[in-house]
Amino acid sequence: MKINALEEIWIIGVGQFGFLAFDRLSKSGRERRFVLVDPVKKNLLRCKGPNVTLEQSDGVAFLEQRLNASHTPDWIIPALPVHLAAEWFLLRLGPDRLRRVTLPPEIETLLPNPIRGSDGNIYVSHADFRCPDDCAEPRDICTVTGEPRKRNMFEILGEINLPPFKALAIRSHQLGAGIGGYRPKHLFALFDKVEQTTGQLLVSTACRCHGVITGLERIGH
Repeated sequence: MKINALEEIWIIGVGQFGFLAFDRLSKSGRERRFVLVDPVKKNLLRCKGPNVTLEQSDGVAFLEQRLNASHTPDWIIPALPVHLAAEWFLLRLGPDRLRRVTLPPEIETLLPNPIRGSDGNIYVSHADFRCPDDCAEPRDICTVTGEPRKRNMFEILGEINLPPFKALAIRSHQLGAGIGGYRPKHLFALFDKVEQTTGQLLVSTACRCHGVITGLERIGH
């Protein structure tokens, strides 16, 4: 437990959205410590200020090397162009225990506005329009349409019924306008479920409105 310590936030990926997250959170008036991770030096050099550590590194590799039970930040903000949780699981368990599998076409009929990416992941959204980057994600209404909010995406993805796949999801919580992240303890909890499961998995990260799904298969012991 941290006592009289600054809240520490790791921003993994400092492109457009990672920089936006740092810029807004660092100007929020709340004193925090930031660790910013990106393989591109010029992305990091845009981010200056007190209590800022810059790490020029691949984001997934950084997480594998630096995140452990005795060294965790308060929040992790995934802002890189891969599904951080799924890629970390793949690296952590290795190809003899976890591998990527293709998501079946029939899953798309169960999802709102699915888009299959070139990486094989499926990206989903309640919106069929471009959302503003400063949405506050209110509980009850959509800030664009003013209509009642639909069911939380993290609940939908965590309850997908598509045998033989088992659905597992981590929720991205709102840290600021347009900024989402999760607690390391929740990432570790999801990892434990993946490690203790065998067979095919639908591993997702999602907030109230948007999400990403990766197909994985737990093999071996």
